[in-house]
Amino acid sequence: MSNLKTLFTEKEIKVRVKELGKSLEEKFKDREPTAICILTGSFMFYSDLIRALNIDLTCEFLGVSSYKDKKVSSGEVAVTLDLEVPLQNKDILLIEDLVDSGLTMNYLIEMLKTRNPRSLTTVALLLKPKALKVPCKIDHVGFEIENDFVVGYGIDFAGQYRNLPYLATIKD
Repeated sequence: MSNLKTLFTEKEIKVRVKELGKSLEEKFKDREPTAICILTGSFMFYSDLIRALNIDLTCEFLGVSSYKDKKVSSGEVAVTLDLEVPLQNKDILLIEDLVDSGLTMNYLIEMLKTRNPRSLTTVALLLKPKALKVPCKIDHVGFEIENDFVVGYGIDFAGQYRNLPYLATIKD
């Protein structure tokens, strides 16, 4: 793994996830949100974040794909696993690993809004502001980063690197 450069250490990620958890816990203290994990890259962030929330919640999973083993998004979002529960009048916590173009997140927000939730709160571990192709509002962001390709902590490149406990960029 000599082709990787550490971006955020395991410790830095844990600290930030706990901070996000405290902020979200305060927001949802009197509610029971449905936390939706965007598969597959978000699974580690999702599991750590929901464990950092000392509130009642339900867990759901939504699979989408827009990269198809490439380093840039295709711009086309394919739903690979849909939700099995109705969202009407529920407080939704949408948890994503990385927002770069903004296209996938905006697609997901619009799709979920059609299901009439009471509220929809977005959280992303990583945001690449310089890569946004469309305006995209994220309510809670772990880290803002440059427009580099990132792996680790659940995020892969062609199925590799998901198991890393830290986030790294791939050196060319």
